[in-house]
Amino acid sequence: MTNTRENPLIVTQPDHLTAHWAQRVVNQQAIPEQKKTKIQHFEVISVDVGTTTRVRLKVEHDGPTTLPKRWFVKLPSLSWRAKAITALPRLLPTEVKFYKELAPVIPINKPQMLAAHSRFGKGSTLVINDVTEANALPGRAGDALTFNQARAVVEHLARCHAHFIHKVKRDPGFQWLAGPVRRLEDGLGTALAVPLMKRGLQLAGDIIPHSLHKSAMEYARNRKLIMQFLSAKTPTLVHHDCHPGNLFWHNDEPGFLDWQMVRLGEAISDISYFLATALLPEVRRQHETALLSHYHELLSVHGAAEIEFNELYQRFKAHLCYPFEAMVVTLAVGGMMQLDSNLEMIRRAALAAQDHDTFACLPNKS
Repeated sequence: MTNTRENPLIVTQPDHLTAHWAQRVVNQQAIPEQKKTKIQHFEVISVDVGTTTRVRLKVEHDGPTTLPKRWFVKLPSLSWRAKAITALPRLLPTEVKFYKELAPVIPINKPQMLAAHSRFGKGSTLVINDVTEANALPGRAGDALTFNQARAVVEHLARCHAHFIHKVKRDPGFQWLAGPVRRLEDGLGTALAVPLMKRGLQLAGDIIPHSLHKSAMEYARNRKLIMQFLSAKTPTLVHHDCHPGNLFWHNDEPGFLDWQMVRLGEAISDISYFLATALLPEVRRQHETALLSHYHELLSVHGAAEIEFNELYQRFKAHLCYPFEAMVVTLAVGGMMQLDSNLEMIRRAALAAQDHDTFACLPNKS
């Protein structure tokens, strides 16, 4: 049994999720009506392994309707490759901390937290509601969004970015988002950048235009310098992994999933990542300027547009290097995303980088 005496809600294997465990989750709810609930039936619906192990549960109970009956549980990945790449930067513990400390004040749609626990050396367990119970539709990596969907996501991101630009400036409690764990992750990314980029380019083959290969390898060799350049502007809270598979949709409004990569960063980085991965290239080319202009206007409305549009556009182009790298590295590591979705988002990100000559926007000391 891997449950710890210190916190029996932390489990490391899907088969340790039981009705007894679910009752413990219910017993620690803050709302009195939920806390009195008794579990009547417990069933594992599905298990999916990627960067984490994701388990969907059906939990019948006699409690109020405010307590979900479909749960979504995130545990450390059962894939050794994914676990090796996510363990040191403590991605799941970061998401646990996000739900405990930041989710209540973040002004965008996100799942309801039922339990979030992490203990160094023991593991992490996150329990949230399964958004499908409320007739929401989870996104899939590789989905191609429409202009109206993209506009809605941009609006939500603008509101979130503006809100936290002001908070980050005056509240030192947000500095853990740029603390040792994030620095360790950046260091690990830099140390592995060259071999992973090389392997990813080989595996992607003709999906990545050959004209980008030399620039991509130069980027990998200069990654530390480039990350410093991309982190030089006013920070805010950024999702940092905003692709279609990390969204859900309810009544045409987006919600945001998978906060493992959350950090302090430049606001426009989320927009670059989103537009590069979520839109077909022809749709992005047609609507990109309008979406960026709308985003800048919304930042202005919320008093957070700290640079002119032309500079924002230049920073947008520079930040396109990261979604390209992220998708190529995902392919190189393997076991973190469905292959067809991964390849499609590599194609989109590569064309975005090519369209904007992104690598020429970055510093280079080679």
